[in-house]
Amino acid sequence: MGDEITLQNPATIRVAVTQLEPEWLDLQASVAKTCRYIAEAAENGAKVVSFAEAFIPGYPAWIWSRPLDPVLSVKYIKNSLSIDSPEMRKIQSCAAANKIVVSLGFSENSHGSLYIAQAIIDNDGALLMHRRKLKATHMERTIFGDASGSSLNNVVATGAGRRVGALACWEHCQPLLKYHTLHQREEIHCAAWPPLVPHQGGPDLWSMSQEGCQTLSQVYAIESQTFVLHATTIITDKGIDLMSTKDGLLMTYPSGGASAIIGCDGRVLTKPLGPTEEGIIYADLDFDQQVLARSFLDACGHYSRPDLLWLGADTRERKLKIESEKPEEK
Repeated sequence: MGDEITLQNPATIRVAVTQLEPEWLDLQASVAKTCRYIAEAAENGAKVVSFAEAFIPGYPAWIWSRPLDPVLSVKYIKNSLSIDSPEMRKIQSCAAANKIVVSLGFSENSHGSLYIAQAIIDNDGALLMHRRKLKATHMERTIFGDASGSSLNNVVATGAGRRVGALACWEHCQPLLKYHTLHQREEIHCAAWPPLVPHQGGPDLWSMSQEGCQTLSQVYAIESQTFVLHATTIITDKGIDLMSTKDGLLMTYPSGGASAIIGCDGRVLTKPLGPTEEGIIYADLDFDQQVLARSFLDACGHYSRPDLLWLGADTRERKLKIESEKPEEK
């Protein structure tokens, strides 16, 4: 379709970004809340809605307080979302019923192993894309495993008429991964983040703060000329008490909400909600702005030098078992 404007490829789309507190470690309640906000976004005219990192069943915040918590770990595994499950099918049905594209962040349970995962569900309920975070960040590795090559294929054409892609959290620090995503000619980018709080001026990393992480999303918009749906979650005393994080390194006090919608030149298009305020942020995206931005800067087009610099990738899904062919008998 190129950039031709049709009913299938509209010039303007309303999008929605959630800012919600998860239903901590409760799969059924998490699915119900997800569906409730999918419906609300659609009722307000959105064609795409994005949820934050590990929204189902909430980000495992205790990992930044202590490296091992067997009780919470077992509960977390049991309440994480499987791809082939009634819970996922319920979310798919909700997307179809409301005719909206859904970008979902969740903890994926695959036979008891966990992965930080994202899915893009089309407005007819089809599961267009499922990926895993390539490398869990620091203490996340005590809970989550690594992805394989198929998770590099993270951009898809959608029923909203635009190509939608996704990355999670500090994957926005990975230059090669970002370039591979850009190369798939993304138009709307779903950036999934955990609760984010302002930097307090101490020795902790500014790059992990609300300001640092939003900067990463804004830089991604500038580099890619995509509209970025920057989705975060909230943590209140409910989550802090449940996971005993008050004396930890991160997520120690009620805060975390910093959701935003970022224009394709890096500017923030929306006003923020309060740091503990639940809600949905909306923006009407004008794709003529994207045409203009890419006329100046297209890192995978006229502003590239593939004769000098290029990217190699292996998008094959690694298998645990490969059958060797039996040698032919002579």
